Amino acid sequence: MSNISEAPSEGMEGFVDDWASDKDAFKGVSWGKAMMWIFLLSDTFIFSCFLIGYLAVRTTTVIPWPNASEVFALTIAGEHVPLLLIAIMTFVLITSSGTMAMAVNCGYARKPKAAATLMIITALFGVTFVGMQVFEWSKLIEDGVRPWGNPFGAPQFGSIFFMVTGFHGFHVSIGVIYLIVVALKILRGDYEERGYEIVEITGLYWHFVDLVWVFIFAFFYLW
Repeated sequence: MSNISEAPSEGMEGFVDDWASDKDAFKGVSWGKAMMWIFLLSDTFIFSCFLIGYLAVRTTTVIPWPNASEVFALTIAGEHVPLLLIAIMTFVLITSSGTMAMAVNCGYARKPKAAATLMIITALFGVTFVGMQVFEWSKLIEDGVRPWGNPFGAPQFGSIFFMVTGFHGFHVSIGVIYLIVVALKILRGDYEERGYEIVEITGLYWHFVDLVWVFIFAFFYLW
């Protein structure tokens, strides 16, 4: 029997063989991490289309756009405090990025209990964020904002706001479920032999969600 291994195919045939042979597609990068990056890239296109559409609508509408400081203000002790809820939501989400980063470090340090605990804390921050977003939506709906119009100005405001923030809130909700599932599997010992790269992969998703919120915060609430 010959000890010489069969030479790899070239061209498109070699490309198909490599992708069908269950090998890592990128040198030094696992399938899980590579697929997460590809998913996040596709999600970036979707959010970019939403935000570009928002910019196009806002810059072309002839009806004044609602003033964010008035629309998103909270009344505390008879005083209108602009963007207070939004500032708290942003603080919560940014803090969750910190706990997620700590969880990744604990994962690679082979500290599964600490990693799982930090992931659950991150998930609780996410639940808090979604809860505040629900409150924000209910307040706007109570004030008369609808997807087809609103009493504060341009009618397109309602449809774009609910679509973009709702899509982001959906991602946060999925992320919370993802974090909890992975944390429970870590505590169960499912990754003891394979390693804890899954914590970093989960962190990639969560950091992406946080980064998207920074753009939403800047475009919708500060402009």
